[in-house]
Amino acid sequence: MNMKGIILSGGKATRLRPCTKITSKQLLPVYNKPMIYYPLKTLVEAGIKEILIIVAPECAGDYLNLLGSGKEFGVKLTYEIQDEPKGLAEAFIIGENFIDEDNVAMILGDNIFEDNLAEDIKSFKKGAKVFAKKVSDPERFGVVKFNDKMKAIKIVEKPKKYLSDYALTGLYIFDNRVVEAAKNVKPSSRGELEITDLHNWYLKKKELDVAMVNGVWIDAGTFDSLLEAGNMVKRKKLYEKFESDIE
Repeated sequence: MNMKGIILSGGKATRLRPCTKITSKQLLPVYNKPMIYYPLKTLVEAGIKEILIIVAPECAGDYLNLLGSGKEFGVKLTYEIQDEPKGLAEAFIIGENFIDEDNVAMILGDNIFEDNLAEDIKSFKKGAKVFAKKVSDPERFGVVKFNDKMKAIKIVEKPKKYLSDYALTGLYIFDNRVVEAAKNVKPSSRGELEITDLHNWYLKKKELDVAMVNGVWIDAGTFDSLLEAGNMVKRKKLYEKFESDIE
């Protein structure tokens, strides 16, 4: 199967107000580049040539002005509008025609990885693959519980009670069955189509693989994490090669 990419960059980003009153969160700077460049880099490194960017309607023009057709990055970019943030799983419904019969790697537009995850994406064949990282605040994320053999046995979105220290990061790889699976997801109590329901759909079929993230992973959705991300990029000089490719 061919592998396509999705960057989900919708939402209101109210935690970053007033900055996000005038622009999208994923267009805010992380050190010397707009935030979206970093998830874009993750997909480009994996050799993905067709990428769909899902954006909020009021920011669509800003993304087009910044990224254009994708030619300067060596990829073909397509854009779709998410009118309201109705959950991560909705991205696969919005992207149904784009995904077609291919596999898909979706990354959240505010997620920044130190690790090069290209081989994990390139080697994917079937089922689903997600990436976990041990964190100090698992209640903020979808959380995966492992058995004593480190096999995933349960995934819960933002658990109120302690379940595990392992959060699922914002990179997800699925085969094309994810589109039909997403159509059958029911809104949660938050009124959203939860991506954890998709994970559990594959988990029940014993087709979900969980890989560990070894390096730094940052979900840059708060002012503290945004500052941390900028400092990390500067300190580790993570994207020098990619920067030279896109200048």
